[in-house]
Amino acid sequence: MPKNYYLEKMKNFPTLILLLVLATACNPRQPESTSLSPAPTSYSFLVGTYTDSAHQGIQELYFSPSENKFEVEIIASEIQNPSFVLTNAEGNLVFSLEEDQSKTGGNILVFERSNRLEKLIPLDTIPSYGDHPCYLGLSPDEKLLAVANYTGGSLSLFEVSPSHQLKFIQTIQHFGKSVNPARQENPHVHSTLFSPDGKYLLAADLGTDKIYVYQIDRSLENPLSLFAEYPMTPGDGPRHLVFSSGGSRILVVQEMAAVLEVFEFQDGKMNSIARHSLVSDAFSGKVGAAEIRVFEDGKFAYASNRGDANAVVVFEKRGNGYVKIQEIYSGGIMPRNFNLTRDGLFLIVANQASNDLVVFARNLETGLLTPTQWKLSIHKPSYLFQLPD
Repeated sequence: MPKNYYLEKMKNFPTLILLLVLATACNPRQPESTSLSPAPTSYSFLVGTYTDSAHQGIQELYFSPSENKFEVEIIASEIQNPSFVLTNAEGNLVFSLEEDQSKTGGNILVFERSNRLEKLIPLDTIPSYGDHPCYLGLSPDEKLLAVANYTGGSLSLFEVSPSHQLKFIQTIQHFGKSVNPARQENPHVHSTLFSPDGKYLLAADLGTDKIYVYQIDRSLENPLSLFAEYPMTPGDGPRHLVFSSGGSRILVVQEMAAVLEVFEFQDGKMNSIARHSLVSDAFSGKVGAAEIRVFEDGKFAYASNRGDANAVVVFEKRGNGYVKIQEIYSGGIMPRNFNLTRDGLFLIVANQASNDLVVFARNLETGLLTPTQWKLSIHKPSYLFQLPD
């Protein structure tokens, strides 16, 4: 064999290697053992409830359509009626309340949450400084917590410390009544909501038929001062409200009139621009509008109606107002609350009186709802709060 044989062969190695690389690129081989399936889309919610025993309480809902899983687990028990619940943006801090109908007063609760379906760890309990708290509002910077005391007709403000303890700051008592002697004999504060810029706190009072706007000055010992009162139509009974369109619109669900009302909002000033009934002209029976939600850009709004209606009503934004495009049976009795999944693909209804959670599929283009097969028994669900990812 010539002594330069191997030298001649080695000259061709770069060409051979290049040919092998090209062949591999054109005909890739993926070992079966390394193939990956996409992770299933899932959603988690905290569920506030009304309780009849110490074994009930705050629950966590897990919903995974691709896995066909729709299940709940109690994560905080021995609480009297934790009817409202929410978290901070990170999801590791949970705020709830005790709305004990058998006695006056009430409590605000703080928990630590670490992982899904693990028990909540109690951090703090403090009086609500009013009778029967029913709603909590967290400021955009998560340093203030506002509480609506329904029966007491007041709202209370607390500071959230870096150690996750609550410090009482201020209580404001409302006075007055409205036209319905059975429901509006006294003030009944039903919700507290901070403006997106954190400069104002809004309180919907069902008993006085007013929305109160409070200015916030944290340099003062009592940060809340009344900026304005906005009377509703007598007998409306304002319940819940939500901001839309970057804070320039407020949507209010009027419980007793079963009306969705739209307001312009700027620098603490409110101006009504549209009113929409949740029921048809032919409807006859009791009503009880409960919750209002908008999805992201505010193109669609959703409201629940209890009483004899037991419906979820869908509105589409057109001009300054909305047009009702659907009224669908809630799948149970007394749809006290509902919420949308973060991607807008589903809407889950909490039917308090029929003790169930019901899932509807949502069309992303039209906003319309369609019933699904997912339904779950749960004791007196009253609020749904979607947990962050």
